[in-house]
Amino acid sequence: MDDTGTAVVTADDLVRARDRLLAPGRRRLTGESLREALVDLHEFWLTAHAAQAGVGGPGSGVALAAVGGLGRRELVPYSDLDLVLVHNGHKGVDAVAEKLWYPLWNSGIGLDHSVRTVGEALRVAASDLRTALGLLDVRHLAGDQEVSGRLGDNARQAWRSGVRGRLDEMAESASRRWARSGEIAHRVEPDLKHGRGGLRDVTLLDALSAAQLTDRPSAEVEEARKLLLDVRTELRRVAGRPRDVLRAQDGDEVAAALGLPDRFALARALSSAARTVVYAVDVATRTARAAVPKRGLGVFARSPLRRAPARRPLDEGVVLHGAEVALARDAVPGRDPALLLRVATAAARSKHPIAPGTLAKLADSAPELRQPWPREARDELLALLGSGTGLIDVVEALDRTGLWGRLFPEWGAVRDLPPRDAAHTWTVDRHLVQATAHAARLVTRVSRPDLLLLGALVHDIGKGRQADHSEVGAALTTQIAERLGLWPQDVATLTALVRHHLLLPHTATRRDVEDEATVRRVVETLGGDPVLLELLHALAEADALATGPGVWTDWKASLVNDLVGRCRTAMAGDPLPAPEPLDQRQRDLALAVVAAGRPDVLLDAGGGTAVVTVVAPDRPGLLSRAAGVLALNSLEVHAAALRSYGDPATGAAAVDVFTVSPRFGSLPDVTLLREQLTRAVDGSLALADKLAAKERDYGGPPQDPPPPRVLWFDDESTGAVVLELRAADRIGLLHRVADALERCGVDVVWARVSTLGSTVVDSFALAAADGLDATRRREVERAVVLAAR
Repeated sequence: MDDTGTAVVTADDLVRARDRLLAPGRRRLTGESLREALVDLHEFWLTAHAAQAGVGGPGSGVALAAVGGLGRRELVPYSDLDLVLVHNGHKGVDAVAEKLWYPLWNSGIGLDHSVRTVGEALRVAASDLRTALGLLDVRHLAGDQEVSGRLGDNARQAWRSGVRGRLDEMAESASRRWARSGEIAHRVEPDLKHGRGGLRDVTLLDALSAAQLTDRPSAEVEEARKLLLDVRTELRRVAGRPRDVLRAQDGDEVAAALGLPDRFALARALSSAARTVVYAVDVATRTARAAVPKRGLGVFARSPLRRAPARRPLDEGVVLHGAEVALARDAVPGRDPALLLRVATAAARSKHPIAPGTLAKLADSAPELRQPWPREARDELLALLGSGTGLIDVVEALDRTGLWGRLFPEWGAVRDLPPRDAAHTWTVDRHLVQATAHAARLVTRVSRPDLLLLGALVHDIGKGRQADHSEVGAALTTQIAERLGLWPQDVATLTALVRHHLLLPHTATRRDVEDEATVRRVVETLGGDPVLLELLHALAEADALATGPGVWTDWKASLVNDLVGRCRTAMAGDPLPAPEPLDQRQRDLALAVVAAGRPDVLLDAGGGTAVVTVVAPDRPGLLSRAAGVLALNSLEVHAAALRSYGDPATGAAAVDVFTVSPRFGSLPDVTLLREQLTRAVDGSLALADKLAAKERDYGGPPQDPPPPRVLWFDDESTGAVVLELRAADRIGLLHRVADALERCGVDVVWARVSTLGSTVVDSFALAAADGLDATRRREVERAVVLAAR
C-alpha cells in the first residue's frame, strides 16, 4: 500500500467514543450495560466503515462477520476484535480487507482477522479446534447476509457431525490450559478467562450444547458466566488495559465496583462461580462421551439392538451404571435414610462419579436425617470419610447439588471461604475435605480413627465468623457430634480435638519443648488424656499436609514428635528428659575457642536437616552475625539454641546451635563457614551489603508484602517473655531481626523459626537486665518491625 501523499486513515473516532464510555463519571455503566454499549459502538462503527471499504449488500458475495466476544455480544473493555471477511471468491476482497483492517491497526485496536471463503473457513476449522469453536459464535455484521449465514449454518453442522472425533482434543486442550492457569476457585490471583472454571470453560459448555450432546447451560452456570464477565469487565476498567488475571491489589477496587464489601467477598463469589462451572463441565463431558456412539459400531451405533451399559451392584440400592454410580431400579430414597451416604461412599471408594440424575433424585426425595442419626447413616458417613482421595470429588458433587449442606448445615459459613493466610492453597471448605483425605492415611496411628476423621472434617468449621475459630468451632462441633448421635464422652473428646487442634504445632514451633513447664502446660490443657494427645498429633499432620506444599516438613514433624513424646512421658508419670546438654565435641570446641580467642564452627549433617554449632568468645552480636553467614550460604534456620560454656571469670564461649537445611543444593563446606564467621565477628565481612546483593540476585525483596506483625506472650509456667514475629520471608531476615534485638540490648534465650510458604512465624524468648515492661516492649517492637520490612 503506497502511503505517499495519502492521509492515514484511523479509527480514532472509535477509540475516543470507547474512552468516553469507560471514563469515570456520574453515569457509570454497570458491567452488563457497558458490554452492550461497547458491542453497539463497535458494531455501528464496523457497519459504517464496511460500506465505505466496499463491502456490498445482498448479492455482493462479501460479508463481514464477528466471532469471539463481539460475536457473542460479550465484549469487555480493551478486547481484541475477532473479525472474519467471508466471500464467494470475490477478486477484490484483499483491497476491501485492507480498507477495513488498517484504520483499526493505525489506532492501536487489537485485531484477530481472517479473509476466507466459506469452504476455506470450514477446512481450517476441521483441523483447528480454536477456529471451530469460534465459528460457533459467528454473527453477521455487514454485507451479504446469505454468505455469513451459510458460514454459520455450515460451521454448526460440521461441528455436530464431527464432534465425536474432537472430544478427546477438547479435553486435552482444556487440561493443558488448566495446567498453565490453575483453578480460579483456589488461586490467590485467578485467571478469569483461561483458569479452570473460567470463561473458556463456559464456551466449552456452549460448544457441547451446540453439538446437541448436552442441554443448554443451566441457570446457575449462566449466573456464573455473568459474574465472571462482570469481574473481567471491572478489572479491565480499573487497569485501563487488557488484563485477565485478577491481582490481589486490584481486588478491593473491583469488589467495590460490583457492590461487594472487599476482595475476600469477591474471591468467595468467584470461587462459587468457578466451582459451579467446573462441576458443569465435568458432568457435560461425561454426558457427551456417553451420548457419542463408540467407533466401530457402524449402523448399530444408534440401533435399538445396541446393548445398554451394564449395571453392576456396588451396595444395597447402589449400582455402577456404565462409568457412573447410580441408584438401583428398586431403590426408594424416601424410605432409606442411609441411601444418600451409601451412594456417596460407593462413588468415593470406586472413584466413579455419581450420575447427575441420581443426585437430582436424591436431592428431591432423600429424607432429612433426624437427631440422633440412625446407626447405619453414621457408619456410612465414617466409611465415606475414610475413603481417602475419592472423598474430594464426591463432596464437591454433593455440595454443588445442595446435599452436603443438608447433612452439615454449618458448612455454609465456610463454603468457598477464601483463606486469609497466603500459605493456604485451598478455600476453607476444600481444606477441610483435603485434611480428611490425608487423615484417612493416618487412621492406623490412633485408637479412635472415627474421631480423627470427624475432627479433620470439622476442625476449621468455626472460620468465617467474627470470633476465635477454635472456640466457635468447638461449640459447633458439640452441636454436630450430638446430632450424629455420638456418646457423651466422644462428644467431649471431639470438641476438645477441635478446640485444641493448633496446640501441638504452635507449641512445638514457638516454645521451648525442652522446658518441663511447657510440657506440663500442654498435658494439663489436655486433661492428661493420651487418646486426645494421639488424635491431636495425627490431626496436626493432616492439617498441615492439607494447607499447602512445604508446610509439613521433616523439621516440623520432628518438633511435634519430640513434644508428643515428652507429653506421653509426663502422662505416664515418668520423669521428663532434661534439656540436651552440649556434647563432648561442642564442649572441647568451646574450650579451644576460649584459649585461641577465635570463633569456630562444627557442621553435622543428618537426614533432611543439619546441625551447625557456632562457637565464639562470649560477647553480644553473635546470633545476628551467625544468622547472616548461614543466610549467605542459602541455609534456612529452623531453630536456634543459645548457650554459654566456661567460667565467666577466666573466659567463656557463646555456643549457638542452629538446626538448618539448605534452601536448595547441598550443604556448604565447613571451612567456608568458618572463614566467613571469623570475618563477620571481626567486622571485616560486610554482611548487610552481601545479603542485600544476594537478595537482588534472587529477584529482590517481596513485592507488596503484608505488613509485619509482632505479638507478645508471657509464659506464666516458665516466666519467659516470647516475641512472635509474623512477616514475609526474605533472605537474611533472621540476621536483621537478631541485629535489631541486639541493638535494643535484649538477650535471645532461644529462637524458633517456622516458614509457611512465603510467610515466616519466628519466635524469640527474650531476657533483659532492666526487664521488659510495656515501654521497653514498644521500643523493641518498633525495631523488629522496621528490620522485617
